[in-house]
Amino acid sequence: MLGIVIVSHSKQLALGVRELAAQMVQGQVPLAVAAGVDDPANPLGTDVMQVYEAIASVFSDDGVLVLMDLGSALMSAEMALEFLPPEQQEKVYLCAAPLVEGAIAATVAAAAGMNIQQVMAEANGALVAKATQLGLDAHPLPVVSSQPITNTEVATREIRLKVSNRLGLHARPSAQFVATASRFQSQIQVQNLTRNSEAVRGDSINQVATLGVRQGHELRITATGVDAQEALQALQALIINNFGEDDSIAELTAPPQEFVAPTQGELAGIAASPGVAIAPLFHYQSASVAITEYHIENVEIEWQRLQSAIQIAKQEIQTLLSHTSIQIGDAEAAIFDAHLLFLTDPVLLDAARHHIVEQHLNAEFAWQAVVDEVTNSYRRLEDAYLKERVDDVVDVGSRVLRILLGNAPTDLQLTEPSIIVATDLSPSDTAKLDPSKVMGICMTSGSATSHSAIIARTLGIPAVMGVDAQVLNLENGTLIALDGETGKAWVAPDVETLNILESKRQIWQKTQAEARKLAHKPAITRDGQHIKVFANIGSIADAQAAINHGAEGVGLLRTEFLYLERKNAPGEEEQLEVYQAIVKVLGNKPLIIRTLDIGGDKHLPYLSSGVTEANPFLGVRGIRFCLENPQLLKTQLRAILRASVGNNIKIMWPMIATLTELRAARAILVEVQRELRQAGISFDETMKVGMMIETPAAVAIADQLAKEVDFFSIGTNDLSQYVMAGDRTNPRVATLADALQPAVLRMIKQTVQAAQTANIWVGLCGEVAAETIVAPILLGLGVDELSVNPQAIAPLKQVISHMTITEAQAIASVALQQDSATSVRELVYPIG
Repeated sequence: MLGIVIVSHSKQLALGVRELAAQMVQGQVPLAVAAGVDDPANPLGTDVMQVYEAIASVFSDDGVLVLMDLGSALMSAEMALEFLPPEQQEKVYLCAAPLVEGAIAATVAAAAGMNIQQVMAEANGALVAKATQLGLDAHPLPVVSSQPITNTEVATREIRLKVSNRLGLHARPSAQFVATASRFQSQIQVQNLTRNSEAVRGDSINQVATLGVRQGHELRITATGVDAQEALQALQALIINNFGEDDSIAELTAPPQEFVAPTQGELAGIAASPGVAIAPLFHYQSASVAITEYHIENVEIEWQRLQSAIQIAKQEIQTLLSHTSIQIGDAEAAIFDAHLLFLTDPVLLDAARHHIVEQHLNAEFAWQAVVDEVTNSYRRLEDAYLKERVDDVVDVGSRVLRILLGNAPTDLQLTEPSIIVATDLSPSDTAKLDPSKVMGICMTSGSATSHSAIIARTLGIPAVMGVDAQVLNLENGTLIALDGETGKAWVAPDVETLNILESKRQIWQKTQAEARKLAHKPAITRDGQHIKVFANIGSIADAQAAINHGAEGVGLLRTEFLYLERKNAPGEEEQLEVYQAIVKVLGNKPLIIRTLDIGGDKHLPYLSSGVTEANPFLGVRGIRFCLENPQLLKTQLRAILRASVGNNIKIMWPMIATLTELRAARAILVEVQRELRQAGISFDETMKVGMMIETPAAVAIADQLAKEVDFFSIGTNDLSQYVMAGDRTNPRVATLADALQPAVLRMIKQTVQAAQTANIWVGLCGEVAAETIVAPILLGLGVDELSVNPQAIAPLKQVISHMTITEAQAIASVALQQDSATSVRELVYPIG
C-alpha cells in the first residue's frame, strides 16, 4: 500500500493530523510525520532530514504522497527527495493540497484502494471543498461520475437523516463519513436535501465536503450493492451518534475595549502590528492592470501561454518564499505556500482551460475570470478570517497577469524612512519591505489577521489597518504617527502627542532589544552548569539562521548539500569557499563538519557503484563509503583543513562501527595533513577530530574509541534504528526507532560514561534533542552539548535555564527504568 508523509512546521499539528487520519482508516495506511519543534514563541520549522527519514519510513513501490503545510516545508520536501535514489524519487509525489483536509482525503482514498494518482487528485481537491463546506458555492467542484455497478439489478436502498453536529460535517466528521463509506462494496451517494444539492459520491472526501452540510441539514444517503443495508446502518449510526463529538461549544467573546476620546488629527483603526512610528508618509499604490477580452483561434498556444506564465509565477513565489524564510522566518514564508497551492489547484486550472479551449477567450481574460470567481466566493463567506484570504488570491492572480502582459515586477523605492500609506498591501509586497526604510504601515483595509499584518509583525514594522480613507488624500511627505498597539494614527500630530508617542517608542525599542539579547545568552542551569546549544545546519543560509536564533556554534554541518543537484562531486576549491563562507557567518564560534555521509537511503547517481544492496542501511554507507572512495574523502579533508586556519573547525566521522574504520579514516587524514605540509599549505595543526556514535557496536567499544578521538556526537536517529532493529523504512516496525526507548537511553548513558572516563565531551545531534520536554533526560544522562535545528534553540535554552542538573539526573534515573518510549514521554511531559 502507498505511504503518506505529513510535513508541517508544527509537530502538534502534524501529530494531530496523523492521528485523525489514522483513526479514519483504522491504521490501514502507513503514515509518517516530519514536523517542527516545540517552541512557544515560534513553534514552526521544518528539517530536510526529518522529511527524508519520514519518506523512507513509509516508502512503497505503490508510491509515497507527501503533503506539506506552508513556507519552507515545500523546500524541505524537495531537498529531501535528493537523498533518495533515482528509482525511489520517481515514486514520491509532492502534493499541493491543504494539509489537514488533504491528508484526510488522501488517507481515506488510499484505504479505499485508489492508486497514487487518484489519491493525489482527491487530496488536491480538498482546498476548494473546504470553502464549499463553509457555504461558498453550490457546485465549486465538478461532480465526479459515480463508478458503475456491474450488477444493475441490485436494489438501491436509502435513508434520510438530519445532521445534529453543531458545526455540521466539518473536516473530521466528513472524513469519518467517507472512511465508513469506503469500507463497503456498495456504491454510496449522498445529497444535501436542505440545499437541494446534486448527489455526490460518498467515498470522496472532497465531494462530501462540497455539500456544505450544516447543523440541521437533512441528508439523503443511497447505497447500491450487495452490502447496501449494512453500509447505511453504519452511516446512520455515525450520524445519530454525532460522529462521537460533544454537542457543546465554547462561547467566544471579545474583551471589552476601553473608550478613549480622540485627540485632534487622530484616526481610529485596527491594531495590527505593535510599535510606534513617526515619519513622513509615502503613498503606495499597486500598478493597475487593464484586461482586454478578445477571441483567439489557436487555443493550444493560448493555453500554453497561461501555463508558462503560471510556471514563471511559481518560480517567483519560490524565490520569494526562500527570501522570506531566510530573512523573516518559516512561519511567514508559510504564507507563500498557499500561493503555490493556488497555482496548482486542478479545479481552477480546469476552469481556466475551459474558458480558453471552449470559449476561445484570451489567457489574460480567462485567468482573470477564474480569479474573480474565487475572490467573490471568499467574500461571500461569513468567517472574517477566511474572507481575508482574498488578498492572497488577488496577489497571486495579479502576479500571473503581470507575467502574461510582459510587465516587469515593481518594487517599492524609498529615498528616506517613511510610513507607507495605502489602500492595501499585498503579502508579496510586504515581505519585500526594508524595515530600515519602512517605519510603519497605515492601510485603509485589512485587519490584524491578514497575512500582510502577520509579516509586518515579524519584521517589527508597526502597522495600523482599517483607517479612514481620508488618509489617502494627504500629500506625500506629510508627517504622520501611528501606534500599532492601540490601532491609532495621527496626521500632523501636535507637540504633546509627539512627545508621548516618542517616549512610548523608546520604551518599546528598548524592550525589543532586551528580548533579542536574552535569546543570545548561554544556556545555564539554575545550579550554574553551562550547556552548549549548537545548531544542525545544511547550508550557508542555515548558518546565518543559526546565529540569528542564538546558536553558540554548529554541532553538525551536513556536507551532503554540497553534493546534491549536480552531475559530479564538488572540487576542493568549491568546498573551501563554502566552508569559509560558513565560518565567516559564525565568527569564532565552533563549527563541526561531518564528512560526507552517503549510503543507506541516500545515494548520489554520479557516485553510485551500480551495485544494488539488499539492505542498504546495513551496507556501504557513511565512513564505509568514504573509505572505499579515499580520493573523494581526501578532497573534502583538504578543503576542511585549509579552511581551519585561524578558525574553530572540527572534523567528525560518520557511522563508525569499529576501531579499524576509525584508524583507517585517521590515517587518510594524517596523509592529507602531510601532503599539505609538504606543499607549504597551512592548516590548524591542533584541530580536534571526533566521531558519531550511531551504532550499537560503537557504544559497546566506546571506551576504546574514546581513547582515539577528541569528542563523541550521538546520532540518535540511526542509533535508535540499529538498537531496536527497527527499519525506519518499514512502517510496521518504524515506531520502534524512537530515541526515548529505554534501551536507547541506556546506550546514551553508556556512551557518556565511557567519554567521561576518557575525559572527552559528548554532544547529541539527533532530532530528539529538539524536543524540549526531553532535555531534562538528556542532561541527566550527562550530555554536554545539544545540537538542534535553529528554530529550536531559544525554547531549548529556556527549558535548560529552568532546571538543575540534580533534578535532571533524578528524572533520567527514573526514565532508564521505564518499560517503553511511551512511558518515558508520560514521565517528562509535565516538565515541558
